Formats: sequence, structure tokens, C-alpha cells
Amino acid sequence: MTSPLRKVRPPSRSPEQSRKALAAAVVGNFVEWYDFAIYGYSAPVIAKLFFPSSDQTTALLGTMAILGTTFLFRPLGGIYFGRLGDRAGRRKALATVVLLMGVSTVLIGLLPTYASIGALAPVLLVLLRLLQGFSSGGEYSGASTFLSEHAPQHRRGMWAAISAATTTLPFTVAALVVLFLSTASPQAYTAWTWRIPFLVAGPLALVGLYIRLRLEESPVYQELKETGPVAQSSIGQVLQHYRHEVFLVFSIASLNGVGFYTVSSYVPTYLTSTVGLSETAALTTNCIALCVYSVLAPLLGRFGDLHGRRAVLRAGAIGLTVMAVPAYLLIGQGSWATAVLGQLLLIGPLVAVASVVAIAQVELFPTQIRYTGAAIGYNGAYAIFGGTAPFVGAFLVARLDSPVAPAFYLLAIGVLSLLVVTRFPETSRLPLNRQDNQTWP
Repeated sequence: MTSPLRKVRPPSRSPEQSRKALAAAVVGNFVEWYDFAIYGYSAPVIAKLFFPSSDQTTALLGTMAILGTTFLFRPLGGIYFGRLGDRAGRRKALATVVLLMGVSTVLIGLLPTYASIGALAPVLLVLLRLLQGFSSGGEYSGASTFLSEHAPQHRRGMWAAISAATTTLPFTVAALVVLFLSTASPQAYTAWTWRIPFLVAGPLALVGLYIRLRLEESPVYQELKETGPVAQSSIGQVLQHYRHEVFLVFSIASLNGVGFYTVSSYVPTYLTSTVGLSETAALTTNCIALCVYSVLAPLLGRFGDLHGRRAVLRAGAIGLTVMAVPAYLLIGQGSWATAVLGQLLLIGPLVAVASVVAIAQVELFPTQIRYTGAAIGYNGAYAIFGGTAPFVGAFLVARLDSPVAPAFYLLAIGVLSLLVVTRFPETSRLPLNRQDNQTWP
């Protein structure tokens, strides 16, 4: 049962403070997700270097499985950083997140390969990817919470969608970096330059850490602290009193996770390993699709501010479900143009869902447990569904030998999500500074 809420006066926020928070969140978000994205685009070379070379299909599945296991630690990271953000402040949690991501990414770039240390190589790779997953568990919900609490109420959907867009731009940059290095000298790339994108994460993380440490805490959280000691709620209590809200976030984030990681992490590999496009062609088509995502996200976020979250979410869920099979039919045709068109068929409805996920996970919870509640629902969905999308796609292709096989997973999740979307509440007019009157022990 949801606990009683207390509404308080809107928090004061200066336009300059809000703009600084927006700029800092964008830069910090970019740094965090560049570090996380580079692994997906390096999957083909990692499969060659960190697994036995006798069976490349098995090696690729192993690489995708490691990508999936990363997401298993996202709920743990979400719980840890969610509680840290609710107890000690959003700023402290987000600074810790970007530092941990930077360290683990640099260490991946320094790992010896299978040829050097044998089976220990993929083991160490898994451990570092789990650290990345733990870090990323605190990023998206935390950044969305922090930015939305700084945003003007009538534009918070657009601001949260800008945060979503800046999680996509790093994937584009990561793809371009890998494309440049792999085409400039394929031999050098396989030998050593594949490490460069991972090592770049070090200075980027320091930049992100510096920016986040200079931020002011959100006015909504500052107001909460001024009313008295911050409540020390447990995970069990959050799930007991806000399980319905957590389930709603889990449901819509599941569809968003499968859709996003299908496009961003699996489609480039699918185009090269299954369709037969060159790596250059595959990555350029994906960059175009992700750039369109980044442009559309703030627009659909603003549309949700004006017309409500529910209508945007419903349109996106229906669109992803209907377009899954046609999109893969186009992607599998084997040409550059159809690969772009197929991905764009998915991008439009995907952005609609993503723009709502970015803000609704914040609006559904009161201030005291907002970071924790959002992180549990969001990262639980990504652990079960989002992280498995690349592996399931590769597995279905291997087993069914059909160009549309990866679409079946997206289609199934889309149908299940529609059952929840029809009952999703309208959250766009709820005040973010509402407080929970529940007395936590």
C-alpha cells in the first residue's frame, strides 16, 4: 500500500542554478555512458582476443553473455547508490558512480588477452564488466532524479529526455572511435589499438568527477533536509509501500531496455556477423540511428510535458510491437540503405518509450525514496531483459537461422508491456517535492 504523502511549497531554484545543473548532468552522463558503451562496439575484437579462436560463434556468444552478466550487477548498484543518493545526497552518489566506471573501464583496456594468460583473461574481463554494471546501476536513475529535481516543473519531461539523449550520444561517439581505429589499420586494431577507447575513459572520468563535485545539490533534496533528518528507509520498506510504483517502472523499462540494447549493442554485430555488411557500413548506419534518437528525445519529452506521459508511452509501446518484425526484415536485406531504414523504424517508437521512462521513474516516487525506488525498478528490468537482448538475439539467429529471429524477443516484451501501459497513471502534473509521511524505523 502506498504511504501517505505530504505536499509542500515548490522549492526555489534560480535559472542559473538550473542551467548549470543541466550542463553538468549532460557532461557527466556522457562520460559515464561512453565508458559503458565501448564494450558493445568492441565485441567482435574482444571475441577474437579473449576466447579460443577455434569457434568464433561460441566466442561471440561468450562476448555477448559477458555483456549480459554486466546487467546482473546493475540492481545491486542501483540499490547501493540509490540509498546513498537518498541518504547522503544525489551529488555524492553521482560523483562516486563516474569514478568507479572510469577505473573499471581503464582496467579493461589494460587486460592481457587469452593468448597471454588463457582462461584467466575472460574471467578478469567478467569481473571488470561486473564493476561497470555496478556503477551503471546508479547512473541513469540518479541522473534523471538529479536533473528533474532541478528542472522547471513544466519542462521536466524535456530535461529528463535530454538526459536520455546524452546516454545515446556516447554510443555514437564510441562507435565512431571504434570505426576510425578499426579501419585506419585493421592489423594494429587487433594487435593493440582496440585498447585506446578504454584507456581514454581515465581522463574522461576525471573530467566527469570534477564537474559533479562542483554541482550544488538539487533544491528538492535540499528542502527535504531542511525539514528534518532524512529518513533511513530499507529496501524491504520501499518494496512494501511502493511495490506498485516499482512494478510500473520495471514494466516500461523492460521494453525500453530490450529496444535500446537491441539497436545500440546488437544490431551492429548482427549486421557484420549475420547480414554480411562491412564493419564500416554497420557502424555508420547505427550512428545515424542513434543521432536521430538524440534529436527526437527532447522533442518527445516536451510533447509529454504538454500532453501527458501516458499518450506518448502508449504510442511508443504499440509502435515497437508492430515494427519489430518489419524492421528486422529491412535490416536483414543486406544493403546500407535498408539497414538505416530498418533501424529508424525502431528508433521512433523507442524514443517515445524512453522519454517517458526517463521522467516517470522520477515522478512516481516521493523525495525520500525517489532515487532508490527508481533504481530498483529500472535496473531490475535491465538486468532481466535489457542486458539479455544482445545474447538472446545472437542465440536466436544461431538456432533458428532466420533473419527476423531477433525481432521475436522484442515482439514478446512489447506485447507483455502493453498490458501494463494501458493502466499507466498520468504523472506529469505531480509535484516532485511531495514528501512521504511514513515514519521509517
